[in-house]
Parts: sequence; C-alpha cells; structure tokens
Amino acid sequence: MEYSGRTRWLGEGLPSVFGGIAMFLGTHTPKLDEKGRLILPAKFREPLTGGLVMTKGQERCVIIWPTKQFNTYAESLRARSQNNEKVRAYTRVFFSSAFDDVADKQGRVTIPSSLREWAGLERDLVVVGADTRIEIWDAIAWSQYLDAQEPGFASLDEVIQ
Repeated sequence: MEYSGRTRWLGEGLPSVFGGIAMFLGTHTPKLDEKGRLILPAKFREPLTGGLVMTKGQERCVIIWPTKQFNTYAESLRARSQNNEKVRAYTRVFFSSAFDDVADKQGRVTIPSSLREWAGLERDLVVVGADTRIEIWDAIAWSQYLDAQEPGFASLDEVIQ
C-alpha cells in the first residue's frame, strides 16, 4: 500500500484487528487567529470529525487527540494504581486541563485560553503530526526543541528499542 499524501489509517485495507487508529504525520505552520482559533491542516481533519480532546502536553505543547484515541489513553490511565501519588497527580492535571470540541466546517478549533497560556501560543504555530495525536507548539519553542533534540536523533533509536 503506497502513501497517498493524506492522513493514513493504521490497518487501512487490512483486517479490522488494527482498529482504524489515525496516524498523523508531518509538520505544518498555521497561524492562531485573534479569537484563539486554529485552522487544522486539511489532511488532519478526517480522523477528527467524530470530535477531539485538547490537553496539556509534555514540553509545554497542546495535544489534540481524536476522541477515540483519547478514550483509549484515558482507559490506560484508569488501569494504573490510584494508590500511587504520582499517578493521582498526573491524572488530576491531565484531566482537569482537557477540553472536548468539534471542528467547525472550515476545520477550525478554538484553543482554550488556559491551554494557550500553558504552551505560550500566540500567533505563529507549528502543528506536528505525532503518530496518534497532534501537537501544537509555539513556533519559537518548536524551533528550540528541534535544535536541542536533532543532534542526538540518530542515537535515540538505539535507546528506545
């Protein structure tokens, strides 16, 4: 199966055992409008038509999850021991920062002011396809992050295996 340039679905054309999980790829540079709205890249919209959830992300970005993938991640959090103080702390911050939304007909979503402040989002953004989710970064913060991470990129493959 060749990549067609649009957002791929894992398992597309394969048995349903893969569950049709969205895969987001690429980097885009949209602008945030004066009302705090972001126009989602066209290739990211289809998997989000059933709704989306925005949350705080690590490294001070905003994450957009398709509702189905958010629910899967939420289930994995619920399965962790609530007797663990770190689990409780993480889940409190994670769920209290979550906002559900549906993109409008133009593919726009409003990023809540608390999430814009968390990630330092102003006008210039970078929208990153990060496998099963989308990350929204301030353009300068993304550039700084890449500058710090790219020199060690090749060696990271060995570390994460």
